[in-house]
Amino acid sequence: MGKVLIIGAGGVGTVVAHKVAQNSNVFSEIMLASRTKSKCDDIAKAVAKKMPQVKIQTAKVDADNVEDLKALFNAYKPELVINVALPYQDLTIMDACLACGVNYLDTANYEPKEEAKYEYSWQWAYQDRFKEAGLTAILGCGFDPGVTSVFTAYAAKHHFDEMHYLDIVDCNAGDHGHAFATNFNPEINIREVTQKGKYWENGQWVETEPHAIHKGLNYPEIGEKESYLIYHEELESLVKNFPTLQRARFWMTFGQEYLTHLRVIQNIGMSRIDPIMYNGVEIVPIQFLKAVLPDPGELGENYTGQTSIGCRIKGVKDGKDKTYYIYNNCSHEAAYKETGAQGVSYTTGVPATIGAMMFMTGEWRKPGVFNVEEFNPDPFMEQLMKQGLPWVELHDVDLEFTY
Repeated sequence: MGKVLIIGAGGVGTVVAHKVAQNSNVFSEIMLASRTKSKCDDIAKAVAKKMPQVKIQTAKVDADNVEDLKALFNAYKPELVINVALPYQDLTIMDACLACGVNYLDTANYEPKEEAKYEYSWQWAYQDRFKEAGLTAILGCGFDPGVTSVFTAYAAKHHFDEMHYLDIVDCNAGDHGHAFATNFNPEINIREVTQKGKYWENGQWVETEPHAIHKGLNYPEIGEKESYLIYHEELESLVKNFPTLQRARFWMTFGQEYLTHLRVIQNIGMSRIDPIMYNGVEIVPIQFLKAVLPDPGELGENYTGQTSIGCRIKGVKDGKDKTYYIYNNCSHEAAYKETGAQGVSYTTGVPATIGAMMFMTGEWRKPGVFNVEEFNPDPFMEQLMKQGLPWVELHDVDLEFTY
């Protein structure tokens, strides 16, 4: 039993609040904090309607400000912070955790505001400080990164002597009814999918133009969807922690209408992350765009369809070639019914909660900074089945890739 502080009151924060409340046998006290306290209050009320026996405290905090974070941490004294705020804020929250003796968990690696760039080096640099403080920092505990990384660790532990090829495949076959909307923070989402592609092959990174490599892939219960090679952060830690991988790639589905909107946004300069002057006021175009796009946290009510995310792996077991596909399908409608959020938020918030449970129960608790694949995958995999993200394994199947 432990006190947990959730930072972030968007769609993912909504899911984490609901799921943490559902597991009150593990979490003794819960606080939800964000820059806008009223959002936290609304989520706490929604949780109370479903679980009146669980009380969620709320607070206002500026996650960009270490002193503000420290004041909250010292007042509430959480054992663990679940960071589902913006990736820009990872380092300030980690600094506050070190200052106040609090353990840390996030779902996405740090990104500097001024550059759209995935890199774990900033957070890995905290290894010695967390180790010396006797604190645990768990990085990338969403779905991808997160579950896909645990899937890979589970495959390595139970099904392969060596893994040689890894393709992470992410399909959202849902329909939210809008001409254009992003499934999580628009600023982060658009930065993510418009940068150059990159994958690991034969000991080095290979860079591609955005969306230049794509192919049709078949997803269970969904069918064929055009899938695009993009760079995603878990590749960096996975090739480090599983050095037998000869190639590792990440694929994501995009509809043609989405890509058309994305090209227009780029072509007219609305995806720029540098500030411009407008009527004497400095604005960042992508932040303005975020303000006029639909709020991802409010897409759930009319969202239909499902996501399908998994790992397709080829390697060797007992001297023979082996293929393996492990995946989860998540219904947007079911996610909304349970938590009031759509499936993309659900598939990120549930693993964050399970990672927090792993820490609280002592399964994932050791001093230092770790990516999720560095822990024992088995108890996490068991909880996925219980917490709403059941997984399916397929052995010796066609992975639809040439090796």
